[in-house]
Amino acid sequence: MQLLRHTLEFLPFYFLRHGETDWNRIGLVQGQVNMPLNGTGLAQARAARQVLANQGIGTICTSPLDRARLTAEIIAAGLHVPVREIDNLRECNFGAREGHPKGAWYDAWRNGETPLGAERFGHFMERALEGINEALRSPGPVLIVAHGGIYWAIERFAGIARRERIPNGVPLFHAPPPKPLLPWHRQRIGEFVAA
Repeated sequence: MQLLRHTLEFLPFYFLRHGETDWNRIGLVQGQVNMPLNGTGLAQARAARQVLANQGIGTICTSPLDRARLTAEIIAAGLHVPVREIDNLRECNFGAREGHPKGAWYDAWRNGETPLGAERFGHFMERALEGINEALRSPGPVLIVAHGGIYWAIERFAGIARRERIPNGVPLFHAPPPKPLLPWHRQRIGEFVAA
């Protein structure tokens, strides 16, 4: 945990949850199923590109899953910056629960009960942390395009209270606190979001 907080202390960054897919729309858990963006997701990626156009992004780091990768490529096409694929930014493997709605199993998984074939929650947090740190070693400011699960690691290791699920396709800026061990600041581009 300390590694991410220490690394982030000096590196503001942007995060964007990939554009919408049909499974997002109907509330099914995707995990590592390689779902494509739907029409709304493509429009979200183009809108995010416009919002991010004047933010000085140096590198876009993305999950290799198609929904994140295509979102990143659409944004990069307008910003003319490199896209770097990082395997550890891949969404959690939910095993037998992929393709199903969230339910009691989901909270149980976060509390240590791992569904058949799924990644353990603690292991996933460690992997996500490695992917985030790898992304932040790229020329910045960095835009990370990944998944809701990867964002749990950012919330956890940056001390940001979880208030709601982050929406698809909305860029969030993250700034380190003025003093160590304080929560990070999170802001939608042009609009403050309470941490």
